[in-house]
Amino acid sequence: MSGRCLPSSIWELALSIVATNLLLAASESDSGFHAPSIAEFFPEALLFGGTPFEINRIILVRLVTAAALIAVMMLAARSAKLVPGRGQNLAEMGLDFVRVQIAEETLGRNARRFLPMLTTIFFAVLAFNITGVVPLLNIASTSLIGMPLVLAAWVYVMYLAVGIKKFGVGGYLKNNLLPPGLPPFLYVLVTPIEALQVFLFRPATLALRLTANMISGHLILVLCFSGTQFFLFGATGILKGAAVVSLAAGIAFTLFEILVAVLQAYIFTLLSAVYLNMAVEEEH
Repeated sequence: MSGRCLPSSIWELALSIVATNLLLAASESDSGFHAPSIAEFFPEALLFGGTPFEINRIILVRLVTAAALIAVMMLAARSAKLVPGRGQNLAEMGLDFVRVQIAEETLGRNARRFLPMLTTIFFAVLAFNITGVVPLLNIASTSLIGMPLVLAAWVYVMYLAVGIKKFGVGGYLKNNLLPPGLPPFLYVLVTPIEALQVFLFRPATLALRLTANMISGHLILVLCFSGTQFFLFGATGILKGAAVVSLAAGIAFTLFEILVAVLQAYIFTLLSAVYLNMAVEEEH
């Protein structure tokens, strides 16, 4: 599921116009325009540079986000009342969404067993995604693959562990690598594919899907808003009017990025639940 397609081609056209005008303006202007690049995701060290404990801008955003998420959850839990206030009601709606729409819908009777894990994943991914549109932070913590890899590794270890615990090593491998009902000669083809899916593709696609969406969203927003600044202060003549288009595109993509942040948190958590359910099913 992509999560990066607009329901209308209007804003795609607007972004295309902005990008084209930026290239034309940059070629005609002495000041030039420096488009966003992948270097955005590898900032210089702020502390402990060159060590395993290096802190750069993205790590700092992660620390701030984690502290804020923990504080919000603790505050919601400590001030819980029988008649919930607005903040408590919002938190309970989020918790109920994960419990009902993800855990119970996907895992059935096993939902309660994995609910703490799935709830943690959903709110963590949502919080780390939403920093991409938070002023002064302005970058999703999940746009660098380290964080998605940690979360994907957690899911990977869990679905292997619960599957092996229930069926044993042999039973788990049989359930996952030898689909029932196939002619024996087909297992020569099917089993290697299933092995790649279980041991490589599931965790890899979890991490890559999330990271790619957050990277592309950040680059689009930087392009739009840096373009607006360039058209206003660096361009001349009629090109200044393009700032209106780039600003409108930036605002629209900001709203869309909020939707993508929520959608990617949902997809990551839902797929995690699906993989856990496949690990404990008798056959699939």
